[in-house]
Amino acid sequence: MSWQRDKAVPILAGDAFCEKPPLTYWIAGAAMRAGGTDAWIARLPNLLYALLTALAVGSIARRSVSPVAGMAAAAAISTSLLSYQVAIWLATDAPLLASVAVALLGLYVGFYAVDTRQRLRGYSCMHAALALGFLAKSAAAWMVPALTLASLMIWERRLRELLRWELYLGLVIQAILILSWVGFVYVAPDGAAHLKVFFWNNLVGRFAHVDAPEDLQYASAHRNSPGKYLIELPVYLWPWTLLVLAAARRAWRQRRAAWEALHAVRFALATFVPTLGVLSVAATARNIYLAPALPGIALLLGWWLNGLATDHDAWDIRALRATAALLLLATAVVGIAVIVVGRDSWDVLSMRPLFVGLSVVGLGVGAAATLIAWRAAGRGAVFRGALALLLAYCAILTGPASQLYRRIDAWQDLGSIGRAMSKDASGRPLILFTADETTRAFVDMYASTSVVFIRGPITPVATATLQSRLAEQPSSLVVTQMPGQTTSKTLRELAESLGLQRLQFKPNDAIEETPAWASQSGLQIAHRYALPNGRHYALLELDKSASRLAPMASTAHRSPTGP
Repeated sequence: MSWQRDKAVPILAGDAFCEKPPLTYWIAGAAMRAGGTDAWIARLPNLLYALLTALAVGSIARRSVSPVAGMAAAAAISTSLLSYQVAIWLATDAPLLASVAVALLGLYVGFYAVDTRQRLRGYSCMHAALALGFLAKSAAAWMVPALTLASLMIWERRLRELLRWELYLGLVIQAILILSWVGFVYVAPDGAAHLKVFFWNNLVGRFAHVDAPEDLQYASAHRNSPGKYLIELPVYLWPWTLLVLAAARRAWRQRRAAWEALHAVRFALATFVPTLGVLSVAATARNIYLAPALPGIALLLGWWLNGLATDHDAWDIRALRATAALLLLATAVVGIAVIVVGRDSWDVLSMRPLFVGLSVVGLGVGAAATLIAWRAAGRGAVFRGALALLLAYCAILTGPASQLYRRIDAWQDLGSIGRAMSKDASGRPLILFTADETTRAFVDMYASTSVVFIRGPITPVATATLQSRLAEQPSSLVVTQMPGQTTSKTLRELAESLGLQRLQFKPNDAIEETPAWASQSGLQIAHRYALPNGRHYALLELDKSASRLAPMASTAHRSPTGP
């Protein structure tokens, strides 16, 4: 999107990429046009998404409970493992979570408004946020707010809310923004087909099996299973899982309290529980699908923490102390990871003092803060203990974890492979053979914006198409991802010491044989590219000693289902 003329539909390797509407790519592309193609520039807007999410969730908790609850909810939504993962990924889920959080804020203001002006302001905010959420990840943006509103109306017996005109006026905002983009897509070449992929294959196809080509069968990937989200939920909420259980326990015990005193709990549960139920019966399941419902968990935690100062019991203290123990264990695990990765990368570390210094300081502060939290909770200073837990977690993330990320980024530096491919190709045509979207993206960004893309999987038809293309342009180079994953010496030795030889890790300099389909097409490996502990690729070219390619390609073109 940073160089693409037509902004309505993303293009990867000359082929339309209709998985999600393009808001995320518009914003990241604008940042890259302004600041360059470094990864941190592309991900800079994620800071804005994370900030909007924290402010919106914190504002709901502040309005419904207190300023203390607002700060606690903002901290929870920013640090639980799943929401943190969403925030740091350059993907459509970060702006989706921000949009849903702002929409929930508008929903809260509108639903509990005391006059028409406030109600109109709240619901209009909700619709504007949902329009942006739609442009980030299609109609999935509507699911959490719609289920929340329906659940609240039933729970609080306020079905008359459906008759309020203020609830619907903001639909004009959604219609203008969404239909404008849909119109631009429709009038473009293949617009109707692109819209079908956007809204049928990729949206409905996530929840149920639909009639579609093999490469558009989204329900066949990330298959769901009974109880998957419930089983994995403790991981999504880490490190606050036990605190969430304590909050849920308190909410259950106070279920007969005054109706007005628990409207924050009702809003929290209406935000999370119905969405969890719907996703549990969908055809596909990924952890990030549940992220838009996490504001409900954060609000519940804010409500719980607000009450700790005046009312806590042994179970609350146990939850805090057990969380401190888990964070202390996490500190030890991260410390071991720092040692392993540091030894693995020591020869190529550009800033060794920074790596060591931040790791040591972060681990030290994290360990000290967890011990403070343990002691404070034991003495009944539960609020101080909760703050110490937050400090410990943030110290781990900003210290040793940040240095681990730097090394892991090097393992995923596909831009370096793209630039090397561009240099080695020297202007020769490129063919991407059955490449995934990640390969298409980095080749598009760093190697060449004009390539031939042959869809996967590897079948006789795909091979025949490749042979035909090579017959037309014999000078072409074929980009392919090689099977398996290379592994650096230290990690390979560690795997062997743990008895994981069966994983068949390969050294970075392992010699790969030419794939069978390439040999059949008269190709040989011209250049190899490997990332430490990451992907590896090859550029293939025609073997000039092979004289059988032309008749093969000609035959294959006449009979595409042949060998």
